[in-house]
Amino acid sequence: MDLVDRILTIVITATITSAIWIVAGGSLIENATSVSQRNATRPAEAAPSPQPEQVADDGEGAADIGTPTGEPLDLDAPVAPSSEQSRQLLVPVKNIRASDLSDTYSDSRSSGSRLHEAIDIMAPKGTSVRSAAPGTVEKLYRSDVGGNTIYIRSTDGLTIYYYAHLDAYAEGLQEGQRVRRGQRLGTVGSSGNASQDAPHLHFAILQTTADAEWWEPANAVNPYPLLTGQ
Repeated sequence: MDLVDRILTIVITATITSAIWIVAGGSLIENATSVSQRNATRPAEAAPSPQPEQVADDGEGAADIGTPTGEPLDLDAPVAPSSEQSRQLLVPVKNIRASDLSDTYSDSRSSGSRLHEAIDIMAPKGTSVRSAAPGTVEKLYRSDVGGNTIYIRSTDGLTIYYYAHLDAYAEGLQEGQRVRRGQRLGTVGSSGNASQDAPHLHFAILQTTADAEWWEPANAVNPYPLLTGQ
């Protein structure tokens, strides 16, 4: 085989190999962003529903849903909302005062395999749930674990407020809607895996990035000191 034939053989082989890698890489990217992959990593369903005997006894008899955090973002540490945002925060259940809240953030769940990373605000079924801070409704999502859930992104895009176990959404509430502090979002309930005997709002605060999707992993921040001023 002369020099020209060798060069042609090398060029043809390299071209075929590149084409194979391009096709394979495109398939991998498509699979990684597909609905099935998004469903697999969706935070509201990331943790299995605990059985009643697996839930830590917090005196309320409420089942926990598992906070939608997953692996932490590539940040140095979870950062609480800014002082301005904290001053804006409102207890998200009507007629519940800051002094009525219990700090269940660090409670263990699933036989100690994870932390609660949220607070449960106990209230009668049908009690109004209101927005703790202004923002935009990022997602209204129904999951087997969290039941009727709402993800609201803060005005600066860096915080997601997560509301779960709602009995119903407020009439007319829709994704993309801007909400003000104190606006009615729905009602307290026991949807998902919450105990029917202990309706409550599961409320979490998640620090994220402005370009992250609502379902992507985020860093949890304890809502209790922010809501109580401690």
